[in-house]
Amino acid sequence: MTALDLHREFNTSAQASQELVKRIKDAGVEYLYYQVVTLSGRVIAKVVPAKHLLRNLEKGVQFHRTAVSDLQTSRSGELLGGGAQAAEFTAIPDIDSFNVLPWDKSIGSFFCRMYEPDHRLENGGAPLGTDARGHLIRSHQAFIKETGLRMKSGCEPEMTWFGDKLEVQVRPGASPAYHMGNLELMRPIYKRVMEYAISMGLDMIEGDYEDPGQLELNWMFDSCELTADRLMTYRLICRQVASEFGVKASFMPKPSTGSMGNGCHHNVSLWKDDRNVLAEPGRRELHLTDVGLHALGGMLAHAPGSMMIMASTVNSYKRFWDTGQFAPTRINWGMDNKTCTVRLSANGRLEYKLPDASVNPYLSHTALLAGMLDGIRNKTSPGQPESKDSYVDGGESVGIPLTLGDALAAFDRDDVVRSAFPAELTQLYRELKADEWARSCGVVTDWERKMYLDYLP
Repeated sequence: MTALDLHREFNTSAQASQELVKRIKDAGVEYLYYQVVTLSGRVIAKVVPAKHLLRNLEKGVQFHRTAVSDLQTSRSGELLGGGAQAAEFTAIPDIDSFNVLPWDKSIGSFFCRMYEPDHRLENGGAPLGTDARGHLIRSHQAFIKETGLRMKSGCEPEMTWFGDKLEVQVRPGASPAYHMGNLELMRPIYKRVMEYAISMGLDMIEGDYEDPGQLELNWMFDSCELTADRLMTYRLICRQVASEFGVKASFMPKPSTGSMGNGCHHNVSLWKDDRNVLAEPGRRELHLTDVGLHALGGMLAHAPGSMMIMASTVNSYKRFWDTGQFAPTRINWGMDNKTCTVRLSANGRLEYKLPDASVNPYLSHTALLAGMLDGIRNKTSPGQPESKDSYVDGGESVGIPLTLGDALAAFDRDDVVRSAFPAELTQLYRELKADEWARSCGVVTDWERKMYLDYLP
């Protein structure tokens, strides 16, 4: 049986399908979104009347193959990902991902995994090579099988809200972070976001106001593939809430010069059953076990090669040019040192600070699994923890790529990160990022016009 056959068999088993039919009927759902996540981290979907559920659990829905790369054309006009004549792919829903949209309870949704269509003689029914979500699920299963450990993660998604009456005044040299008045300004928005998020299965735990217009709302950590799904759901919720309030919700990594960037720190730990193996039971001081040190060593060793994934846009690299704004400037780690790339915090948790708000979480977690596994296999040392402020001279550094072009080169040099993904995904994602970098290099900006238009003679 193919992977597609096995997925269909699970979906159409009597118990699974009957329970889902009952849930949908009881909820009054009339339409279903079949959602797919593209390589850029966007959600695309088809809508189908709910009465066709049983058919779609088996047959799925079909998308053009280049939809996974947003139907993006290169600068030369080539449709990336296979061209106009490329075969479709089959998207099959994951039953466990079913949700009812709290803003319109007549609509339900699934996340889907992608497969080669049955009719392809050479690989029909195989997992689609460019399915980042499906690949994370498979990569995590392989990691668990080899190590006996599960990666759990939690994300800190910062984002900026723009709109009338959302602007705040900031005293020169001060920050609006944590200010009660600013949090109150956002009260209608954060309440609506949390209400929807809780309804869709996110265990919301805390939130705060940071830079002007910047809000961070967090939910409980879990197995990394579930955290990735919840981040995608959270983004959809924020877009809906912005529409309801007539404002803009942006996950742009650096929305304006001089502002704090929008990060998406990944807090990761490794678990054996119900025990975090990065920390030893009974020890209260900050420390890492040997397996934790080796996993951290792998994270740091492959951080430069992962940057094209963690900081995936041209704009992402603006975060790393303004020092002192909590974006790392050196590849290092420290014990509760917020200026480092990785901060060891309480309860044996590694806070990895390279990812930004635009990250595709399925790609980022897969890269982290690969780096940690390489560190564990090779007993990689992370070096000594940094105790000083990394933003001042004297801090030890491996070096962070400072442009998307530099990140492309670092990715090409890192065999571990590149081989963490199917060759088809690696090639297509690299093509997308190379095209994005080339487009940005060819654009004349307002800054250039101000600098050079009237400069000579």
